[in-house]
Amino acid sequence: MNPALLAAAALFTAAAAPTVMAQSHLIEGNASSQVRVVIYEDLQCSDCAVFRKMLDEKLLPKYASKVAFEHRDFPLVKHAWAKRAAIASRFFQENRPEIAVLWRRETMAAQAQITPEKFAEHLTSFARKYGIDPAKATAALFEKKYVDLVEKDYEEGVARGIARTPTALVNGEPFVETFTLEEISKSIDAQLSALSGGPNK
Repeated sequence: MNPALLAAAALFTAAAAPTVMAQSHLIEGNASSQVRVVIYEDLQCSDCAVFRKMLDEKLLPKYASKVAFEHRDFPLVKHAWAKRAAIASRFFQENRPEIAVLWRRETMAAQAQITPEKFAEHLTSFARKYGIDPAKATAALFEKKYVDLVEKDYEEGVARGIARTPTALVNGEPFVETFTLEEISKSIDAQLSALSGGPNK
């Protein structure tokens, strides 16, 4: 196993790491929780990158054992490579969900360096880094099953009134584009408190 893959495995088997589930949607945290944060995101969106950082550094460390963070793809038409990135994520998710999380995290972090012309290079480099056949990752961009999954998320988002990213729904309560850690944490705490019948500890 290559060093990058070993490092990824160590990250996701550490005691403090969130559980990552490969269900119909990628879920970090407690997949069985009744408190769900459904996140409509675009991997080319700068505000989504800010929220991803908040998720990794603040929300998951605090709530991973108590809350399900469920990812939905909502690639905006104005973004040239966002849909391809979402499709690639579905390919990685089918193979290993923890790799899909790394793809989303690393792609958002590298937004400034990725252009439409360099997207293929980014994808093949990432796949090679984690021991995945780059040719298969590239071919997946044209596989109907992955394209359909992304389009289904987008259409369902539109039907729910989603128009901007990120939109995080805390048991249905929307937080759109730019919101603070305090604002979304307050909503999560309220939902946990209601569930437990008392103040969230």
